[in-house]
Amino acid sequence: MAEKTVKIPGPDHPITVVKNPDRVVVKVGDRVVADTRDALSLQEANYPAVQYIPRADVDFTQLERTDHQTYCPYKGDASYYSLPDAENAVWTYEQPYAAVADIREHVAFYPDKVTIEIIA
Repeated sequence: MAEKTVKIPGPDHPITVVKNPDRVVVKVGDRVVADTRDALSLQEANYPAVQYIPRADVDFTQLERTDHQTYCPYKGDASYYSLPDAENAVWTYEQPYAAVADIREHVAFYPDKVTIEIIA
């Protein structure tokens, strides 16, 4: 198997991770899947910011681990979870690269598969 390319964020591809001061609530339909005041907001290059929710604030009884995996040269290997009616809607970097180490023990949700509310 070939070595995976590891890239370091920089001026050509910046990544920042900051604490979101607002409450973040994630729902599937009317069911709350996550509710936190400790989300991390990851801004990568020109992509929309992604809210990473601490695992402790996620209702894992509603999630089912899948075999799906992806790789990001800036963040590492991602593992996935499905929700009822939302396949591979949740991802996590269990061993993220050093540049984004703060997102360890956090999960993120695809905004087209769930409702993410940011409440100031």
